[in-house]
Formats: sequence, C-alpha cells, structure tokens
Amino acid sequence: MIGYIFVVLCGLAGSALAKGKVESVPKGKFSVPVLDVKSRQLVLEANQTLTIHCRGRWELSWAFPRGVARDLERMRLEDSRCGRQSQHYCSQLTLSSAQAQHTGSFRCRYSHRTLRQRAVYVYVTDRQRPFVEEQNNSPDVVYMKESQPLVFPCRVTNPDATVSLVKFPDQELTPDQRNIVWNSRQGFLIHSPTYFYIGLFSCKTSVNGTTHSLSYLTHRQVNKILKVYLNSTSPVQALQGESLAINCTITAEWNSRVSISWDYPGQANGSAIVSRWIMASKFHMVFYSILSIPKLHRSDRGLYICRVTSGPVSRETNVSVTVYDRPFIRLKPRQGAVVEAHAGQKSFRLSPKLRAFPAPEVIWLKDGKVAVECSRYHVDGNSLVIRDVAEEDAGKYTILVGIQEHRLYQNLTLSLVVNVSPGIGEKAVSVQDPGSVLRGSRQALHCTSHGVPPPHIAWLWHPCPPKGLTILKTCQTLGQKPKGN
Repeated sequence: MIGYIFVVLCGLAGSALAKGKVESVPKGKFSVPVLDVKSRQLVLEANQTLTIHCRGRWELSWAFPRGVARDLERMRLEDSRCGRQSQHYCSQLTLSSAQAQHTGSFRCRYSHRTLRQRAVYVYVTDRQRPFVEEQNNSPDVVYMKESQPLVFPCRVTNPDATVSLVKFPDQELTPDQRNIVWNSRQGFLIHSPTYFYIGLFSCKTSVNGTTHSLSYLTHRQVNKILKVYLNSTSPVQALQGESLAINCTITAEWNSRVSISWDYPGQANGSAIVSRWIMASKFHMVFYSILSIPKLHRSDRGLYICRVTSGPVSRETNVSVTVYDRPFIRLKPRQGAVVEAHAGQKSFRLSPKLRAFPAPEVIWLKDGKVAVECSRYHVDGNSLVIRDVAEEDAGKYTILVGIQEHRLYQNLTLSLVVNVSPGIGEKAVSVQDPGSVLRGSRQALHCTSHGVPPPHIAWLWHPCPPKGLTILKTCQTLGQKPKGN
C-alpha cells in the first residue's frame, strides 16, 4: 500500500526542509528545538514507519501520545551530538509499524526546560479503525463542568473523516462552529452546554459502507456542599496510648463529587489512617472520611481540620484534641470553704472548681448523708442545686469525686451558712392590753427575737399621752445586716 505524507514545522518560518535533513539555523536561534518536518500534521497509513529528527542547543527529550507510551516496543530513540563542533544535541525518533492508536501529538523539548518544545500531530489512518480510542460494550462517561466546554473525545485517525454527533435515540446535531465545534484532534466540543446535553450521545462515521461509533454518557457534576460536621462538636480529650477516631461527614447534592483532606499535628509522620466511603440517600449524597490513630502520643495533641472541596466550593470544620499523660482529679473551693445563702432564695448552687479526666462520678453529702434524698436537692453536672432555700439547709456539704477504673478519689467539704432575717416572736401572737399598773410597782416585759446571725435587741421608751398613768416601753430588734444584702 502506498502511503502519503503531509508535513508541517510548528511555528517555523523560512525555507523548505528536506526529510531527514535539519534546516541550517543561525547560531543562537535554538531557543526551541527544531524538527525536520515542515507541517503541523503528518498523515501515515497503518504499518508505515515514522521517523522524526530533532535538533537543539541543549539535551533533548520526547513526549508521545498515550497509545505510544503503552507500546514502547515499536519505538526507538537515538541521541547524539551534532553540528560542526558537536555543539548541538540531536535526537531521532523511529516508530516502526505505526498503528491507529499511535495517533496524536509528538513533542521534542529541552530536558531542563520542557515548555520549550516543537510538536507535530501524526495521524495513522486505518480503514478498519476510524476512531483512535476503542470501547467495550459500555459507553464512556464525560463530565459536564461549570463554565467549561463539554468534550466528546472521539478523535479520528484520518483528518478528513466525516463524523456526526447523535443524541439518543436518533437526534443528529449539526456543528455550527460556534457552540458545536468538530475538531479531528479532540472530537466534538460544546462550548456552552445546557441541560439538553445530559443523556446518551454517539459519535458516528462510515467507512466503505460500514458504520463505526463511540458512545458517551454525560454526567453533570454538581458542586453544592450542604453540610460538613464532625462526630464531636466539643473538644476531644484522651489519654496517651488510647485510640482516636474522628468522623467527618459531608452531605451534598446528587451528582456531587467532593475531595476530602485532613490537616492534623502528626501529619508529617503519617500517624493517622484515613478511610472513606460514600452512601446515597433519597435526597442527597453522604460522604464519610474517618481519621484514626491507633495509639495516641502527646505529639498528637492539637487542631484537627477536615477540609472539603467540590469544584470552586470549599468548606472546613475542626476540633481540638488534648492528650493527657495520666488520669487526674483537681478539686478545690471556688470562693473559700464557707459559703452563704439566704432563707427564701429560689435556688442556690454549690459549685466547687473541678477538673478531671476521664469524666468522674460525683456524689454530694449533707452532714454525712446523701444530699439527693431531699426532694429540693438535685445534682447538675458537678454542682449541687438547692431549691427554696430554708434555714435547715445550713450545714456541711461534701462532694465525693471518683474515677473508679483508675482508683482515683478526692473529696471536698464546704460549710453552708443560711442567713435568716431577724423577727420578733410576740408580733406573731395576739397580746392582751396589760392595763394600768401602780406607780412604783415592778412590771416584767418580754421580747423574743430570732435570726441568723443572732440579732441585737434594744428597748425604746415612749411617754404615754398626758391623761395616762402608764409608761409604754417598745421592744425593737437591731439585727446584724446579713452579708450580701
């Protein structure tokens, strides 16, 4: 079979080049390597041999189509020094028995500056295989990304092939070179894809009366993260040597794809194991990422951050982890060992300072008996709350704190003083008028008072009205002013 070749030198102006002979370029002009071909594309028949020469100022390297990288047995590279004084570097690429899957861009570049390169696109035509890629019985998935073109990558082995794009079942789409563009090196490009392009599509071409096709199922990727949360909303505390597991849960809309990463103190030495899985619910997608550390060290304490990205959207959440060397209890009064309340208060809280790990058991005693036996007492966390404070609530209160598994115990006793406003007992009962008494006689008057702290009693004398013969005495209590009033 007689093949034909079209050759173009990418970006090189000047006189024509003969195959196998590199054009003479003035010294200092090798800012990019030079190829021995004069066209941007080259067309071969299947089973022909491809030979490309490259010359440059520095050491050279090559980049090949994906199909060539998978089939390196057919390719040979020969590197040498060239030029009048061997001041240049030359490299010759030879691909024997080229096949359709070798179609693509061949690039010669400088090894230390890979962006400085020359490229030629090679078509290897095969009438039995008009498309570069092959498929099994299932379609490939192509993704619709926001603000990006949708590409159906049905590249062809012949630049002159006529290819049509068909939406299932039989709706053919005509390229308008604006929104729908055909490119033999890429396939069909949809510059502004809409919901119309969600579904099953096919690229079709006919060779010698035989129809060949590639199928694609579009997938519209969504980037909406609904919620990110950890299994612990409060700081995490643990003992050295224990295990740690932090679960980061992400809910997102259907069709969402998320990337989950962790930042944590032991990241440099890889102390954690991260496992992931996905679940689909009726209304959304749920992604899980669990960070586990089998054996904690003090160096593992710090901030653990779960970062989630979906396209341009990003969210994060964090929790602090404290690692203790050993279990402990630290118990002491908040404002001294003696506290005061007032009779009639709706509630009063006995609340010493307590720090302990792991979480301890707490029991309150009043004068040696369990305090919660009284219906007006209840334990709230580490505190004892007394409702409707009365004088009989005064006494000694002891808090017992224990971590039984580690045999750690502490106790603290607080004295509660209940202040009672002073009052005169005789005011609570009816007292008969003592009547008149003789001048010069003795008369005993009683005044009974109670209060906490004990009140002082003072007597005041008031003269009777002019017509009277008696002396009126008044008993008045001068109570000590309770603290806090």
